[in-house]
Amino acid sequence: MLIGEVARQSGLSTRMLRHYDRIGVVTPTGRTMGNYRSYTEADLERLLHVEALRSLGLSLSQIAEVLDDAAFDPSRLIAQVIARAEESIARTEELVARLRAVNDSQPRSWTDVLHTVGLIRDLESPAPSQRQRTALTRGATDQDATVLVAALLREPHADAAGALQWALSRIGDAALPALVQALYAPDELSRRRALDALEKIGSPAAREAIAAADDSDDPRVRARAILTRGRLGDPAALPRLVDLIRAGADDVAAADVLVSLVRDRDLARVAVTALVAVLEDADPHTRRRVAAALGMIPGSEAVVALTALLDDDDRGTALTARALLSRRAPHPAERGSGPAPSAGPAPSAGPDPSDGPAPSDTVA
Repeated sequence: MLIGEVARQSGLSTRMLRHYDRIGVVTPTGRTMGNYRSYTEADLERLLHVEALRSLGLSLSQIAEVLDDAAFDPSRLIAQVIARAEESIARTEELVARLRAVNDSQPRSWTDVLHTVGLIRDLESPAPSQRQRTALTRGATDQDATVLVAALLREPHADAAGALQWALSRIGDAALPALVQALYAPDELSRRRALDALEKIGSPAAREAIAAADDSDDPRVRARAILTRGRLGDPAALPRLVDLIRAGADDVAAADVLVSLVRDRDLARVAVTALVAVLEDADPHTRRRVAAALGMIPGSEAVVALTALLDDDDRGTALTARALLSRRAPHPAERGSGPAPSAGPAPSAGPDPSDGPAPSDTVA
């Protein structure tokens, strides 16, 4: 078969076939009656093998080595080709990520493009000090938000991460879309860095974004979201604040937020009811946390609940209730509701010299 016919049937150009012949990969071995070289069946079979191996990413020199050595071990060469292909994929993915970062910055001119490319390059420096210096000294603009967030999420060094959070706080709300998306990232570090960055921004929109994450699977993000929702004055946060107190997760902060939330008498009554319900079958540590929270809530209902704890089976809970009642000052919400109940005698847990003198029974 002459070269033109081989080209038509194989889809290769005559130029490529001549190149194969010149470097010795596939050389036609037959002769026509006119003494023209032609491809034999064996030549065509070798050509098919060459194209199959090229489709695997092998170079022509590697293909010639494979085809000319019947004892050649294919697994070693294939492993090399796989490694090279994976490196190529990684480089391509890195290029795509960089292009997306540039595009997400919404450049308006090539000057903007070069600015973003330079920022990306500096934030990918192998030196943590260089990355930190870049975050602290480069004039951050709104167009840098996505690049800085991406750098924050992958930053392995705490100092450089802190500098990136500071840079994002200077940008402000322009960074919110990328940070909110990171709140639901699959890895814990990204979620928590995004949360810290949103708290540093601290704008009304940032606080609303944190509060909206109260359905997060991450317990830290969820707790911060509940606290933020309470600080924003949402009464719906009340039972979830009580849950934090019950669980002992951010319980001190939850009690503080609960007190700031229950300004009116009705909400205070709801809070006391919810806290008293926690006491059923609660362990001693939980009972003491509940007592501490009740001591901060205004209203006679809280006084009644604390008084009931004076005879608690857990001595620590009883003493906590007694101390809180003795220090409790009358609150405006309690006026007109009659005198607060007497704290009564000390709980009958028996004398314990290590406890020292019993707290005063006086109720302010």
